[in-house]
Amino acid sequence: MSKQEVMDELQELFRDIFDDEDLILSEGTNSNEVEEWDSLNHINLVIAIERKFNIKFALGEIQSLKDVGEMVDMMIAKHL
Repeated sequence: MSKQEVMDELQELFRDIFDDEDLILSEGTNSNEVEEWDSLNHINLVIAIERKFNIKFALGEIQSLKDVGEMVDMMIAKHL
């Protein structure tokens, strides 16, 4: 799966989780830029990503993420 394909799939998940059909992701998008991205929605997002892509994140991995680009890179590293 290419980086762009992962970004496209993530964008749909983000729109669903954050209930914002106009949300446009970039690699630099972070929790400070998305109004509804709080700790509860972060957990919901991680669970949705794990289910959709059939991958698992370790707690340390989740805590280390700074933006969507790092998330995508980590997902691809998990052999998407």
